[in-house]
Order: sequence, then structure tokens, then C-alpha cells
Amino acid sequence: MMIVYDSNLQQFSLQVGKASYVMALHKGSYLTTRYFGLRLHGDFLASPFVEVPRSFSPNPLADDERFSLDTLPQEYPVFGNSDFRLPALEVEFEDGSRLVDLHYDQHRIYEGKPKLHELPSTYVEEEKQAQTLEIDLFDAVSQLRVTLRYTVFAGHSILVRSVLLHHEGDAPIRISRVMSMAMDLSLPDYQMLHLPGAHAREREMTWQPIGKAMHSIESRRGASSHQQNPFLALASPTITEEDGEVYSVALAYSGNFQLVVDTDQYDVTRVMVGINPFDFRYLLSPGEKFETPEVTVGFHAHGLGEMSRDYHRFFRKHLLSGRYRDQLRPILINNWEATYFQFDEQVLLQLADEAKEVGIELFVLDDGWFGQRDDDRTSLGDWVVDTRKLPHGLGAFGEQIRQKNMRFGLWFEPEMISPDSALYRTHPDWCLFVPGRNQSVSRHQYVLDFSSKEVCDAIIEQLTKILSQAPIDYVKWDMNRHLTEVGSVSLAANRQKEVSHRYMLGVYRVMDTLTKRFPSILFESCSGGGGRFDPGLLAYMPQVWTSDNTDAIARLSIQFGTSLIYPAIAMGSHVSAVPNHQVGRVTSLQTRGYVAMMGNLGYELDLRRLGEEDRVTIRQQIAFYQQWRDVICFGDLYRLKHPSKQQDAAFLYVSEKRDRAIVTYIQIMARANPALKRLRLQGLATNETYSVTLHGTEQTGIFALSPLTLVMNGDELMQYGLAIPYLHGDFLGCVWTIEKAEIAP
Repeated sequence: MMIVYDSNLQQFSLQVGKASYVMALHKGSYLTTRYFGLRLHGDFLASPFVEVPRSFSPNPLADDERFSLDTLPQEYPVFGNSDFRLPALEVEFEDGSRLVDLHYDQHRIYEGKPKLHELPSTYVEEEKQAQTLEIDLFDAVSQLRVTLRYTVFAGHSILVRSVLLHHEGDAPIRISRVMSMAMDLSLPDYQMLHLPGAHAREREMTWQPIGKAMHSIESRRGASSHQQNPFLALASPTITEEDGEVYSVALAYSGNFQLVVDTDQYDVTRVMVGINPFDFRYLLSPGEKFETPEVTVGFHAHGLGEMSRDYHRFFRKHLLSGRYRDQLRPILINNWEATYFQFDEQVLLQLADEAKEVGIELFVLDDGWFGQRDDDRTSLGDWVVDTRKLPHGLGAFGEQIRQKNMRFGLWFEPEMISPDSALYRTHPDWCLFVPGRNQSVSRHQYVLDFSSKEVCDAIIEQLTKILSQAPIDYVKWDMNRHLTEVGSVSLAANRQKEVSHRYMLGVYRVMDTLTKRFPSILFESCSGGGGRFDPGLLAYMPQVWTSDNTDAIARLSIQFGTSLIYPAIAMGSHVSAVPNHQVGRVTSLQTRGYVAMMGNLGYELDLRRLGEEDRVTIRQQIAFYQQWRDVICFGDLYRLKHPSKQQDAAFLYVSEKRDRAIVTYIQIMARANPALKRLRLQGLATNETYSVTLHGTEQTGIFALSPLTLVMNGDELMQYGLAIPYLHGDFLGCVWTIEKAEIAP
């Protein structure tokens, strides 16, 4: 049993892979966090919870001056009853009162994992793969039932939590804050890791001390955003990739979110994760329920590397879904940076011919194929093929791509609408807007009101028609602006603060409907690159365009930060032209290929402009990637060198059976008269013998310091390592492939 309860001790014990999570009922009714850390040999704690009187910490029980919610490590704290720390739940009743007093009512332990009704969910394929604990807390005065859900998955060190509110009273309640989880931990001197950024600079690893302060990692943009990611980690002071303790949380939600880290006067750190209470208030009528998004929680005893591998395995197995979950993804060519809006059928077919010749497997037609879309000022919402550019229609064009033995993909931006569009002229009220107020534009577009069922149904109908009329194998779903003037004519005045959340529920409903209606299509999400790279969208679309920045050197840091919890199979990474369109940097085609191969490989450049030498290089890259992409996409990642020091970066992928591995090394800035360096590997079998081959020495400026092929033991590779070639120049790289050696008897 992964979850057990002792009625005498009144303790719940959850065995979360390599960790234990223990809760207890204090005084029979207050649910407390007792332990979260390395797995215990026993299920329960013998040590009692210690309380002492504290000045200025009020006592709910007049005859017990030691007891105060202000000092109790609570599982789900509420507002107003002696706890001055930030609560997980705030509500307002009809009489204006805001107090809630939650006490334990009952619990259930069962096999399996419940699916959330309108939100993305982790899942199991067999009930025996997980156990779920539901604990009901109840406020007797308001008749509000709060159900805390905990799911433990067999073979994984990730705990999934969420909250369900059930209003059993007879008067409406207004929810102003409802977090998916709270957790009180003693974390002396720990530091916080999060992933801030900007468009084209997503997920920059950032450390800061926790201190005695409140930190809020959040988005208020209507999307998880480029600016923050719904993930954070709390790590011990000596943390490295392979050593030190890490607590992690990641929210499966793509809208406004908040992750709070708040350390109190007694060095207890409260962690809370959920929907951002900013511009949020939800009316809950009698009998209604409200579900929060799921949050994944982990404890990892062996550094950031173990944390990443725990998340990668878990997301690949229990978050990504559909037939592409376990399938290798096709190598694609996207016409965007080759043509932008300026193309016709002849140009596209020329690109497709070039793509076929080098071995590319999927041709993606990006923005500009519909309406009168010659620039970004028009036609969003008019999902009708532009016959000026595709005179034979989308279906005929797709068939021509199929005849070249390639798959066909198409770009959409379903959540947006252009002011200059037939859809807007017909339905101006389908936008998010506030009557009588100016509407902001961004990229010359408005946002459709996905909180409206009518709008969502219309979009489902439009996209279903397109996807049914053409042989489409792949969809790129984009979102190129954030939400402003967040108002909806479909909701009453007293429900306008529900719009942002209902918008996200609408997006999820449309995605869920279309991905189930077209299960053979590979859906890739995008928001100006990685502006919605979050666990929520991954539940519907198993691949994300990682960043609009395709520069190989910039991508090292972006992909490094992304890899903290997101697996390589979820990352779209492309080779683009030089000088790079985002930063103007010139890097070799070989280096661009090495970096792009650390995810789902694609190309985003005009193949017609390349010389024969570059075509040969791309052909070789594709053949090489086809041979090794299973190790990259389904293997374990070890980050060997961090690019932040602007000298070099190294990544290692090891197959599940530990019989194959691939190492990528990139030198960022060259140094005069450099020291000779070795690269110590990880994750191999110590007693196995491997054949190791160095690739890339044909490049100018790369000089091997050892034979190109060696036979080495696993322990030698991990303890002594590989000799890094001498790289004479900036932005150069090489790759080693490692395979279990067949030793003759």
C-alpha cells in the first residue's frame, strides 16, 4: 500500500517513490503537515508534535495557550482564525463575513486517479498504477466542504494534489482565493529556483535566498507567459546537479497562476500553488462545486538532475497523452522564416521538394494561408483558405505534400481575431472587451472570448471543417498576445472576475474536443514560442515550440532551463538561418544541428538558398538524428555543464537500458591557451563495456585529443571521463555516441 492511515496515531502516510509524506490530525480535527522528505523505513512518526506558548499568536481554544494556528504546520490554512500567514482559501459570505473554520470530517483511500472535469489531469491507464487519498475538511457554519486530493503513482516520486470545493449550504459564496495546495516546511537557509524570462528569453534559471520574506512567482497576463513559469524549487544551500535536497512544485494550469513562498518568524516556510487571486472572484451557488488545477509536488534527495529525471519520466507516462505520447516525432520543415507571409503554392512546393531531398518527414505551412493574410494586420478568425496563394485549395495542396512521402502540417491561432476580419465585422461582441472602453491591440489583434460557450463552439466547428477537408497530420496552435480588457458580455456583472479562469476552461474544452476528434493529428502548442510551455497544455498537446529564438547559443540556456522539468520529447527545436533572425549571430550549421537535436528536430530556413555542402550536412544531421532520437526523447537526461558561465555546455542522454548514450558538447566562447579538460559522464552501467565514437572533427578548428573511437568501461567514463577536443573558435561543438560493446567470447 502506498497510502495508509493509522486511526490510533491519526496519521496519514504516503509513500511517494523515494520520499515519504506524513500528515496528522492535530487535536483530532486540524490537518497538519508532519514530514516530507527522504523515505522512512516505517510508515508513521513516533515523535509527538511539540507546541509552546507564543506571544501574539492567538489561541482558538481558551484553555490551551500553546495551541495556535499561527504556529501550526497546516495542510490547508484559511483566513481569520488566529493564523496571520497567507491563507490558501478566502471566501466571502452573503452577510459580508469571511471566516472559515475547517475541521477534519472523513477520508477515503482508493485505487486509481480521478480525472478533473474541466481541467487538465494526470492519469493512469490501470487503476493499480496509483492510489488516491481524499480528505474532507468541513466548515459547519457555512456548510462548505473542502476535499483535499492526493494521488501517489507506483514507481514515481511525484505526488499530485488538487482541491475540490462543494457548497452544501443554502446561500451563495464568493471565492476570492483557492489554492491547489499548501505545505508548511522547515527549510533553514534554503534557496529558491524559478524560471523568469521574456519573449525569446524564456525560462532563465534564477536563484535567490528565501530569507524571512514572502516571494510570489506569478502571471497576471491570462497565460502562464514567457515572463514566469508555473514551477519553482526550494533547494538546500549546497545544491548541485547530483547532490543536495530539492522540493519542487509545478502547476498544471495555463492561465493566471501564483506560487507563493512565505517564511515566518519561526523559520517555517509556507508554499502555496494555485490560480492567481489577482482579478479573480468566483460565485459558488448552493450545490455547486469548484475544482482547482492539479499541482505536482516532489522531494528529490540527489540534486537537480534527479528532480528533472523524476519529472521527465512522470510527465512522459502520466501527463502526455494520445497516440504520440510514446511515438517519435517527425522531423519537420516550417516555412515561416523562409518566406514569412510572402509565398504561393509554387514557392511552397519548391521548399517541399528541397525538404524531401534532404530527408525531412513533415512539411508545416505556417501563418498566411487563410483569408487575405498578407501581413499580421488582417484575417485572424477567417479560417478559409486564401485561393490567391493556394488556388487548388488546402486539400489538394496537402495531397501534393503527401505524394512527396511527407506529412502535412498547418498553423492556426484559434484564440485570436483581427479587427480587419469578416468574423469581427459579424461578431464584434465575441471579443474580450469592456463596453464603453478602448480595446487594446497587440500584434494588431484582439482576443476572442473563450469564456463564452457560443464562441468556443464556433471555433470548434471552424477548425473541424478545415481539419476534415485536408490531409493534416500536424497542427501548430499559436497564441501571440496576452489578455487585456478582460470582460465578457456572456457573463453577468457580478461574475466578471470569473472571465480569466473561464477563458482558460474554454481553451481547454476546445483543445480537448479537437484532440479527441482528431487523434491522428500531432498538436504542438505555441505562444510566441514558449509563452505557454506549462504542464496544463502538455496534457492536450504533447509538444511545445520552445522559443521563437532559434539562435543556437541562446537556445542552450533556454533549453537548459526548460529541461528542469520538461522532457526533451516535449520540446520543439529547430535549425534556422544565419545571421540568426532574432539576435544576428552567426553559428555553424553543425553547431545549430547539435543544439536542435536536443529536442524534436526541425528546420526553419530557406533550403533553396543553401549550397550543396550545407545540403549534405543537413542530410547527414537528419540521418544521425533518426538513429539517435529514441535515446534523446525517451532517455534520461544528465546536464553535465551549465551554459550560464558563457564558456561551454554539455548534455548527456542515456537510454533506459543504459546500453546507448549520446553526449553533446558546445563551446560558447573560446579561450587562448586553454586547459585540457575532461567530461565525466553519469548514468551508465559501471560494469559494462562501451564503444565510444567522437563526431564533428571534420569541422575546421576542432582537433581530437584522443582516438575517434575507443572501447571504455562505464566506470572509466564516469570517473575519468572523455577528453574534450581542442576547439579553436567560438560556438563550436561535437558529439559522442556511446553503445554497449559486443565483446567477442
